[in-house]
Amino acid sequence: MGKEELEHGLNQNRRKFLSKLSLGIGSLALGSLLIPDLFNRKSAEEELFDALPHFAPKAKRVIYLFQNGAPSQLESFDYKPLLNKQMGQELPESIRMGQRLTGMTSGQSSFPLVGSYFGFQQYGEARAWISDLFPHTSKIVDDICIIKSMHTDAINHDPALTFFQTGAQVGNRPSMGAWLSYGLGSENSNLPAFCVLLSRGKGNGQGVYSKLWTNGFLDSIHQGVQFSASEDPVLYLGDPVGMSRADRRKMLDKLSVLNQMSYESVADPEIMAKIQQYEMAFRMQTAVPEVTDISNEPDSVIKMYGPDCLVPGTYAANCLLARKLSESGVRFVQLYHQGWDQHDNLPREIMGQAQDVDQASAALIKDLKQRGLLDETLVIWGGEFGRTNYCQGKIQADNYGRDHHPRAFSIWMAGGGVKSGMVYGETDEFGYNIVDKPVHIHDFQATVLHLMGINHEKLTFKHLGRRYRLTDVHGKVVKDILA
Repeated sequence: MGKEELEHGLNQNRRKFLSKLSLGIGSLALGSLLIPDLFNRKSAEEELFDALPHFAPKAKRVIYLFQNGAPSQLESFDYKPLLNKQMGQELPESIRMGQRLTGMTSGQSSFPLVGSYFGFQQYGEARAWISDLFPHTSKIVDDICIIKSMHTDAINHDPALTFFQTGAQVGNRPSMGAWLSYGLGSENSNLPAFCVLLSRGKGNGQGVYSKLWTNGFLDSIHQGVQFSASEDPVLYLGDPVGMSRADRRKMLDKLSVLNQMSYESVADPEIMAKIQQYEMAFRMQTAVPEVTDISNEPDSVIKMYGPDCLVPGTYAANCLLARKLSESGVRFVQLYHQGWDQHDNLPREIMGQAQDVDQASAALIKDLKQRGLLDETLVIWGGEFGRTNYCQGKIQADNYGRDHHPRAFSIWMAGGGVKSGMVYGETDEFGYNIVDKPVHIHDFQATVLHLMGINHEKLTFKHLGRRYRLTDVHGKVVKDILA
């Protein structure tokens, strides 16, 4: 046999071997989808980081109440009476230290200090300072941990928001919910592991985009599923007019066979993800109407969340829905509430925003607690950065604005293994710089993963020759806030 004939034979044998191998792998993948318990092992990529969870988790689920637009810490949880005493005086250069400014205040010739228009009182065993804007939050202060020393690298909304959600300021990275879906999956096979809820407040809003709940380079099955306020909470979920559920099942079975043939031809893993999505959509047709139905909620619960919880798409309604989704086994519920971008007219706008969110946020904590779910559910409240202690534009005692401030801001966390009744970190008397226990975005993300039983350094995915993770190459668990 000549050399060319030998090489041809080897290539043919190699091609047949790989072809049959792909058929076998494809059949196994389809079988594991149609019979979920048939195979109980992780994919090759998942085996690269040890069996998850890496250690006993403190939390099973996350509800993230993201306040989009950046609420002012100086009107919420970081009380600075010095700013009221020195109202109108210039921010000392020794405090600002030449910090980078946005284009909205970089042209200002002066930076006059402005104190809060609203009063503060101390509450709880920790004697935490809470603004009068948040009377309902003040009543749950012993159930939450207020972190006053958050800081970030981004100074504008889009990169800052993207950074919080994906661990990078640019797009096309998996969001936190997608990472948890990839690592832990859902507790309920009839609902997605990652759900997204949107609401809009009375104030000036910043946009939110699907890149914030994207799967990035992970399989598309891990992308967040957005719920809407319409009659169809999840779009395109219902069957076409005239199609019965039995006919739908037959159609999906035939479609799965065609998709399987396509996969065997091109070996694109997204085809298998598409099969999973079709199957999930079929199961969701029954599960979603049940979980979005609040007709069986007792009057005491409706009263606790407030009358807005009966209006689909409001913050209160989404908080109640978040509890129902989490209670049903959804791993990560992401709620975005827009309207916190107060560059001017801050006192009036923030008053409306606080009224939108205060009662329902506190009700969510109380509701989870009374159901025995708070200990296993991590709740997070906060925005993408803070607000400056100086006024943007002309200062007035009852009408002022604040610019973006990435150097120090506040969030709170509750349940899921976080210490309750705690205030962590501190800023200087001007509320400008952190003076104790700084917490970076990557530290926050590492801590959230830790509470879910995940070592953030081991939850990785290889993409374009490099292993990526939510915390990039940074992040330390904030152990002081762990219960």
